[in-house]
Amino acid sequence: MQDIEPYYRWREKYVADEDPDSPFFGRIYDEFKYTKKVYNYYIHPQWDEFGSATLYTKILFLDYEAGYVIFEFMGEWNDALHNDVMFLKRNLIEPLQDKGIHKFILICENVLNFHSGEDDYYAEWGEEARDEDGWICFLNIHNHVEDEMKDARLQYHVNFGAYYNDLNWRPHKPNLLFQVVEALVNGEIRRLV
Repeated sequence: MQDIEPYYRWREKYVADEDPDSPFFGRIYDEFKYTKKVYNYYIHPQWDEFGSATLYTKILFLDYEAGYVIFEFMGEWNDALHNDVMFLKRNLIEPLQDKGIHKFILICENVLNFHSGEDDYYAEWGEEARDEDGWICFLNIHNHVEDEMKDARLQYHVNFGAYYNDLNWRPHKPNLLFQVVEALVNGEIRRLV
């Protein structure tokens, strides 16, 4: 797991720790010392902590003018034991909402498991996003994680599932990924070929 690092090819366009409005502004990373863990497994030091014991993230791109952010996640999403969505909502989402961000792309291909709790934070987040003509979208979720999210009824608050899986997003610029996801969310296109 220590070899899985956050996507870095958009760094010439955006770096969260250099953005004074980012929740991660001023973070310093030690490339030689591995201290962060998902259970007993060390993970790459570039992943950012936001309060969860088992889930880490990286803001890959943020566009204040267009009002969207692209996150990448790593680890186990555990609302049952750790209330990860609360930490996500309070420590990252709300500060970004205060800066005008209301469209959220969460790349979840490195989310290994999902354990649900209450859906209150998802409902609140989804409603706040919709109130500002925004949305939330989870991309590239593993099948078993998708099943767990459906069992928790997150589909009423978050866009995820078949239309949003298997997107080959890495070769594209962030604005193109945003345009494709927005078109999918708005029903302008039904599925990518």
